[in-house]
Amino acid sequence: MSQVLVVEDDPVVRAALAHALTDLGHEVHAVGTAAAALREAASRVLHLVVLDLGLPDLDGAAVLRMLRGISDVPVVVATARGAESSVVGLLEAGADDYLIKPFSVAVLTARVNALLRRAGGSARAEDEEVVALGGLRIDLSRRRAWLADAPLALSRREFDLLAYLARRPGRVVPRRELLTAVWGQHHGDDRTIDVHASWLRRKLGETAAAPRYLHTVRGVGLKLVEP
Repeated sequence: MSQVLVVEDDPVVRAALAHALTDLGHEVHAVGTAAAALREAASRVLHLVVLDLGLPDLDGAAVLRMLRGISDVPVVVATARGAESSVVGLLEAGADDYLIKPFSVAVLTARVNALLRRAGGSARAEDEEVVALGGLRIDLSRRRAWLADAPLALSRREFDLLAYLARRPGRVVPRRELLTAVWGQHHGDDRTIDVHASWLRRKLGETAAAPRYLHTVRGVGLKLVEP
């Protein structure tokens, strides 16, 4: 049973989210303030956090940064801030996914289940291997990667993106496929792909203008190649 923390200041919305997630078989802990959320995160082993940004005692983006200081638990942010700069800022602060208010409970639960599957699933047969591309090595089963024998400090989503491309070396993977396979979204805004690709390139020591491993094919998608 997954331990899910719902952080939402509106008691009606909080109760509705808790009820929906409980019905899906999750054990839900629902709180209405940033202080309570941080206490829960510090005292429990959580599998996922649903975080509203409009909290009464502290801005949700600040809570997100604090959570990232103590845990790598997956966080899906619920926000009314739909501007591109706000979305990018949330992803850079450590959000794994986001929903723009208003959203349906069905969409939320689908995103939650997708994150939980990716974060907690056991290694599949296709993961039980190491992929090597020049100086880049990716251990798919242990979720580790090295560049020139130096370990790469990758976030969970950065590794997911790298691993998906590494299983298909040299193939241009369409953006829609990446959004579905890596982020669990069949529809939606794919700007998050650009953000995570940029972070991944930085850690690979390259840029979009001068790529070595990770290449963008304009209007199509991404590919991982041996330099």
